[in-house]
Amino acid sequence: PPGTGKTLLAKAVAGEAGVPFFSCAASEFVEVFVGVGASRVRDLFDKAKSKAPCIVFIDEIDAVGRQRGSGMGGGNDEREQTINQLLTEMDGFEGNTGVIVLAATNRPDVLDSALLRPGRFDRQVT
Repeated sequence: PPGTGKTLLAKAVAGEAGVPFFSCAASEFVEVFVGVGASRVRDLFDKAKSKAPCIVFIDEIDAVGRQRGSGMGGGNDEREQTINQLLTEMDGFEGNTGVIVLAATNRPDVLDSALLRPGRFDRQVT
């Protein structure tokens, strides 16, 4: 639920681990122009990989991570390219790259099942 300290918990994890913390709202990836959101995802992960070990925190992941084909209206191509890029970046963590990705949502029920597969966001704190 809103206001329960999800972002604060992610910051605390990074603080306790003593690693850099990269935080963004998923809504920052949502753009009108196709390809811009995916480019922003790529840039975030490039920066994180260069500072590994680190933690990447994506707040309100449901802004881009909703089930594909859920009829969100216009802009689906951009949103789908963005979520596909996020999935690609997360799949690129073969072995121990030192990048841990955390995300928060108030709507876990609407997330795309591909995000919740093993090796991606497969653990939930509720």
